Amino acid sequence: MRLLLSVPTDVVLEEPVTKVIAESPAGSFCLLPRHVDIATVLVPGLLTFTRPGGEEVAVAVDHGALVKVGDEVRVACQRAFVAGDAADAATAVRERFEVQSERDKRARAALARLESDVVRRLGELRGRHGA
Repeated sequence: MRLLLSVPTDVVLEEPVTKVIAESPAGSFCLLPRHVDIATVLVPGLLTFTRPGGEEVAVAVDHGALVKVGDEVRVACQRAFVAGDAADAATAVRERFEVQSERDKRARAALARLESDVVRRLGELRGRHGA
């Protein structure tokens, strides 16, 4: 099989695999080369795949979608981080997504300040023009 993993701005990886394990709202599932075609939503968690040499790789994924058609397995998600082996994945994922979450919080706070400033200035303009 061939796995293609992408985020909105980039292709994270594209390589041959022998197995893919992911998690949908219905639970965890495994795809092997002759598995029936499938399309499903993915929940945040770990997607693991096995390379032809037997190496297992863990990837942290955010909300997304997985589509398997023939030998192609395509995964599209908001965020993805190749964490390496499963033993180190939890720590790497936590650190990586905590940094992203902190950035998101700061961006939301800045946007809220901007919105508040716009509303305040509109109020000042209305007061000046007697509206």
